Amino acid sequence: MKASDLFVKCLEEEGVERIFGVPGEENADFMISLKKSKKIEFVLCRHEQAAAFMADVYGRLTGKAGVCLSTLGPGVTNLMTGLADANMDRSPVVAIIGQGSTNRLHKESHQIMDSISMVYPISKWAQTILSSQNITEVIRKAFKVAETEKPGVTVIEFPEDIAKDEINDEPIKPVLTRRPAADNRAIEAALDLILASKNPIILAGNGTIRKRASNRLRVLVENLGIGVINTFMGKGSVSFKDKHSLFTIGLGSGDYNNLAIDESDLVIAVGYDLVEYSPSAWNRIEGGKKKIIHIDYMPAEVDKDYLPNVEIIADLAGALYQLNKALLKRVQKNKVPLYDIKSREQARTQMLDHLNKNNEDDAFPMKPQRILSDVRKIMNKDDILLSDVGAHKMWVAREYNCIEPNTCLISNGFCTMGFALPGSIGAKMAFPDKKVLSINGDAGFLMNVQDLETAVRKKINVVAIVWLDGEYGLIKWKQQVHFGGEHSDLEFQNPNFEALAKSFGMWGKEIHSANDLIPSLQEAFKQKGPAIIGIPVDYSENMKLTKHLGKVSAII
Repeated sequence: MKASDLFVKCLEEEGVERIFGVPGEENADFMISLKKSKKIEFVLCRHEQAAAFMADVYGRLTGKAGVCLSTLGPGVTNLMTGLADANMDRSPVVAIIGQGSTNRLHKESHQIMDSISMVYPISKWAQTILSSQNITEVIRKAFKVAETEKPGVTVIEFPEDIAKDEINDEPIKPVLTRRPAADNRAIEAALDLILASKNPIILAGNGTIRKRASNRLRVLVENLGIGVINTFMGKGSVSFKDKHSLFTIGLGSGDYNNLAIDESDLVIAVGYDLVEYSPSAWNRIEGGKKKIIHIDYMPAEVDKDYLPNVEIIADLAGALYQLNKALLKRVQKNKVPLYDIKSREQARTQMLDHLNKNNEDDAFPMKPQRILSDVRKIMNKDDILLSDVGAHKMWVAREYNCIEPNTCLISNGFCTMGFALPGSIGAKMAFPDKKVLSINGDAGFLMNVQDLETAVRKKINVVAIVWLDGEYGLIKWKQQVHFGGEHSDLEFQNPNFEALAKSFGMWGKEIHSANDLIPSLQEAFKQKGPAIIGIPVDYSENMKLTKHLGKVSAII
């Protein structure tokens, strides 16, 4: 068979169902081979960056590597921001990139560049196929490495002349790889610290929303009877309705849950990535000497503010299972929970009261709290919300709380504007029966607006809320905090979003009253394609929140 045919057979063997991308001349043989596949759908996108974001979210939600494709040169450079986002946010992605013939890679030649060297810092592994004999090994390795904890990006470069080769070979069948169990001595050492502590707390990070980890974490929380704080990317690892939940950390150093960590004597960090929220922002008492238990798939990064006393390195769900089992062996069942969660009741009540403030405020432009309260009323517990990056992300992180894991996706590792709209298309294709909503700033939304056409063409009902303020709101907020209210010129002009939607042949509207939002959302989710809702937002709430967080006093 042709080498490009073998390549497609290998992708089918890996269980690939969709490839998101923009092909070019150098992908021609591969694309014709792919056209013959009855198992893989090619989703033609309008920009390579959007294709990478679709694969990012598709992989993040399914646990199987999302796949994206580009041609060589500018196709690869366009792909890179989405790949960097997936790699830092721990999403399994395999990128297939085109390349010119191998007989011109050694010299100055049209569109030729060293793509592998360029993607090396933003991937787990990247490789050019230099012989058709290596296709099966390279593809199997790419998927194995991308999906192995911690997940990330792998890149396969497929030169056009190699794709034309004749080859007699068969795909390598994937085999489930089991991750190792935790070391028993580490489990016992962690238990020693827990039993000796007086006021422990759990910090649940990105890893806790993957696969079975959330379920195991919830059992541990019940057995310990202690408070749980989640990072932006750990939302839903424990339901916000659970009495143990102390909500999301990461906005203000004076927030209630920051103070809860200040007053704890042990932090149990579970699935925590340092890229999510710097340990210097929460381990700040006594010069960062707080006792820490690190439970994760990989050893802790070396950071002077994050020096764990015990590290439990293993499959996260398995490690939590072992810890629970060892705890019940050491302590009689009638003596769990170890601690009384009522000690956290005042903190939880005060924070809930503040989270619910302005939820019914009828002011217009709308307050961020009211927008997110209305959204929460419309979204079921298993529906998926994606937040783009901007001032709205901070509000989503603090105010939009989740019952289940993987129902609020926030890019908080690489923090990439333009992530949410194309990411929502990937989410909806992974879970077509769930409502999928993206919340965007007016700046980030226009960075990948072109792929609304992809959703229109494929009849994908993704709903995009756009918060309208005509400024780079998060930059303004941060400048105001650091420069006594002063900020640089950050204003820009917006299109008419109703007219923009009409030009794409889709439904859209800008609301003119706070009471318009819920009916508009209900109508938007009834469409057979995508929908846009533009909402003028009152960002004067940003500095009000900053002022409040600076005044929060210790309450535990």
